[in-house]
Amino acid sequence: MAHILRAKQAGVQADFSAGLGPDLFAIDDIDRYGINSQVSRIAYDPVQSLLAVGTNDSKFGHGQIYVFGQKRIAVTFRLPGKASVKFLRFCADRIICLDSKNNFSIFSLEEKRLVVEYSPPGAVTCVETDSTLDYALLGTANGEILAYDMDREGMAPFKLPHFWREQNPKSLPTPVVSLRLHPRDIGTLLVGYPEGAVIYSFKQAKALKLLHYRLGRGAPGGDVDPAVWNMERSPRLTQAIWHPTGTFVLTGHDDSSLVFWDPNTARIVLARTLQDTKVDQPASISRTQAARSGLTTMHPKEPLFRIAWCANKDPDDTGILIAGGQSTDLPTKGLTFFELGRTPVYNTSSWQVLADHFENPKRQRVLPTPPNANIVDFCLIPRTSPHFAGAHDPIAVIAILSSGELVTLSFPSGLPITPTNQLHISLTLVHPFANRIALGAVERTRWLGMTEKRSHGPPILSGGTEGPHPLRRYESRNIVQTAHADGTIRLWDGGHGDEVENPSLIQVDVARAVGRLDDVEITQMSLAGGSGELAAGLRTGEVIVFRWGHNRQAGQEPPPPQPNKPRSLTNVTDRRDPSLADGLFPLTLLSQENGPVTAVKTSDVGFVAAGFEGGILTVIDLRGPAMIYNATVDEFTRSEKRGTFRRNSQQMTPKRDWPTTMEFSVMTLDGDDYSSICLHVGTHLGHVATFRIIPDPSGRYSVQFAGSTNVESPIIHIAPLNSDTGAHAYAYQSAVSQLRSGFRVSGFLLAVAQTGARIFKPASNKGAHKTWDDTLCDAAAVVRFEGANGGHALVGLFGTGQARAFSIPGLKDIGSAQVSHILDARRFSEAVISPNGDILGWTGPSETALINVWGTGRPLPPSEDILLNPQLLIPPRPTISNMQWISGTQYITPLDLDILIGGPDRPPSKRMIAQARADERQRRAADRAGAEAGGSVGSSSAAAAGQQDEGYWAYMQRQLNERTEKLGIMGDSMEKLETNSAGWADDVGKFVNRQKRNLVLGAVKGKFGL
Repeated sequence: MAHILRAKQAGVQADFSAGLGPDLFAIDDIDRYGINSQVSRIAYDPVQSLLAVGTNDSKFGHGQIYVFGQKRIAVTFRLPGKASVKFLRFCADRIICLDSKNNFSIFSLEEKRLVVEYSPPGAVTCVETDSTLDYALLGTANGEILAYDMDREGMAPFKLPHFWREQNPKSLPTPVVSLRLHPRDIGTLLVGYPEGAVIYSFKQAKALKLLHYRLGRGAPGGDVDPAVWNMERSPRLTQAIWHPTGTFVLTGHDDSSLVFWDPNTARIVLARTLQDTKVDQPASISRTQAARSGLTTMHPKEPLFRIAWCANKDPDDTGILIAGGQSTDLPTKGLTFFELGRTPVYNTSSWQVLADHFENPKRQRVLPTPPNANIVDFCLIPRTSPHFAGAHDPIAVIAILSSGELVTLSFPSGLPITPTNQLHISLTLVHPFANRIALGAVERTRWLGMTEKRSHGPPILSGGTEGPHPLRRYESRNIVQTAHADGTIRLWDGGHGDEVENPSLIQVDVARAVGRLDDVEITQMSLAGGSGELAAGLRTGEVIVFRWGHNRQAGQEPPPPQPNKPRSLTNVTDRRDPSLADGLFPLTLLSQENGPVTAVKTSDVGFVAAGFEGGILTVIDLRGPAMIYNATVDEFTRSEKRGTFRRNSQQMTPKRDWPTTMEFSVMTLDGDDYSSICLHVGTHLGHVATFRIIPDPSGRYSVQFAGSTNVESPIIHIAPLNSDTGAHAYAYQSAVSQLRSGFRVSGFLLAVAQTGARIFKPASNKGAHKTWDDTLCDAAAVVRFEGANGGHALVGLFGTGQARAFSIPGLKDIGSAQVSHILDARRFSEAVISPNGDILGWTGPSETALINVWGTGRPLPPSEDILLNPQLLIPPRPTISNMQWISGTQYITPLDLDILIGGPDRPPSKRMIAQARADERQRRAADRAGAEAGGSVGSSSAAAAGQQDEGYWAYMQRQLNERTEKLGIMGDSMEKLETNSAGWADDVGKFVNRQKRNLVLGAVKGKFGL
């Protein structure tokens, strides 16, 4: 009976929720956007053009791996246990992962599943793989190196001992901290221990060189404390990497020292830090005295988080990218880049030339990052090749900050790269963190036309193929707006679990529009679906309006911004992003200076309303633009106050009130005989005020207060509804255009507060009221059921972790469902509910979930996207030079190394079989070409058949014989060249003598007249 009485009190006769029952109210989990936990590792595959992101295990989510491709392509791999990702790398068609629980996992890109879960015997400290190998080398905590056969999915009969302990048997076992295969000679391995580095040869099965960094007395090293300079010490090694051609070795140490080695002689070429050079030599007297007297300030240095030796297209043109190693007192932090230039020729350069090459780089620069953030890791984005440790010809670098955020920089210039339309949408939520979300309904045709044109470099992600999706379900699109910590807003189609026709993003630079880079925190956003205008409110009290347009001065930097006018509108059309040709550009700015913006609403018909914490309500007409209303909340809520017969000796201080939510509508107010544009404002103290927006004789519009009512708790949502159909009575452009012809809309308001809801006919009627049970409502909206039954209902998120539906107008319970297992109940107030029943809410600090209340209880569906393109082949691995081969350098192929590690009894792997088939096809093609040229095909076929049956050592003997034969042929060629040269010299001498004789005889004959 209560719901019937409410309908009568509200003056609404029809039941707009007829046919809706509990069986229709069930949660469908549609999609996820964002990263569930803190980012720990990033890997990039330049062949497939895919990006993998690993996360830490935290209270917000378990560690998992995201793989992103072009547009909306994304696949999520879950770790086998509750752990964090420590190591992540692409290896051919696999993803290799080592987690914090010492689990070694292999995921298949083709099958999109976990194919190997292995717990190695002992703690694994580092992993090395190569895209041309079937093995993963595992460095352990006891200093041993194991090999895992990824093709046979088991350990290989291969183990390397602790080489450093072999030199000093009494030393304690130490872990392997670094493993690096030689970039050109895969048969050479660089092993890093805390004591030093070892160069190991698979061909000779022994350690060739030991690289031990020792500091004598007086040598400062990387230490800033002069008290330790007079001590002999050996800084612990943390990293060891190769020069891109293998000519040098670079080791990083815990005192921030960078040591360059000659791997042939195990001799130090140069030891330096980011600031000082020759730190392995005794310091000068002046530097020592200055340090001891305190003239130089001692600030600790950051550890060397990561070092990468990068190569240009020419591997001899190199540079070194370093994360860490800087002084902690530097105001600007970032990545340090040494641009070394072309490497001197080792065989013809003196030792001083080699040392000067590393001591005096062509250029040293800092690639800056956001303030108060340290880079703990980075991932280079190479152009095409996965070789050279993923550092060959990089075009960009993605850095991981200590906060878990990402930043993308161009390489080597270090200019920031916006992730908009370069990275997946999920990555934009941590690039940087998004602190607020909003949802707006935009018509499909308008959204298809809202494609921004922004200048940017080559695409970073272009791999994968998007899986099939259902055709679009609604003509209006869910356009998500995310506000980020750097003062940007990004807009994108969240979809309905259907096909997204326009997957591109739109970026709005609020910081540029305000005219400053710091203290730009966005608190409110509102997008008008009909006009495409966007309004944003800041914590500092500014409101900025953006409008879609074209930038005729694209590519030209605008002039410096002028100061914003206080408490009035400022024209900011000249504050356009020069890199943007078509997009959302700033139109006007209001600096009210009345506290943070608490509510903002943009209408489809050119009006913007903004509320401030100081209590001011402002309405802006964008036709001027002009401010047409500016008043405090107390002015239009004073009429609700009632007198009392009790007289207090002291006047009670009134509570401060401010707007919390606003909505524009077209309806007929109580007592009027016409419909008008209305503005409804809900406040923190529960007031609901209504204003008329009517044309003014001056040609503009004016705002008139119509009345208010009180719900006695903070208003969280206002829904203007049509009394005849139950549909929303928003101020649509079609409705406003008919007002001149006498168009009337009979409507009512549904005001939802934290403690209850009220249905009434505006402006001042009491209507019907319903109080929630012993819980609070955090978010609410009126949604429509699109099924055969139709109908509208009020859907809210409550503190019990439930989503509940109520009938309209009776506010009778329809159904409820638990959603706290999907959404974070502590952030229900930040969730948004769309008119079709979709709910976008936070699951953690940087991940959102899209669910629908009119579903069937379906869980989150797996991704149908395809990641692997088998037609993209891995380029051949770089090899040693011809001169190195002729000089006798022992070189083995990746196929040979597979045999060395796996043993002679190992069956051929899938890669070997594929390689053999490719070799056979190549041989047949060569035989056909030889047959056409008249060559003998039978002899070559017999030789090839004999080669297929030979073993590894026979193969090595054949290679040696071929080399000797080629050297003999070269010797014969040199002898023939010498003989031919001698013959040519004799011929020249005979020709000269003959010419001399003819000259003398000619003179004599001329004298005698002959």
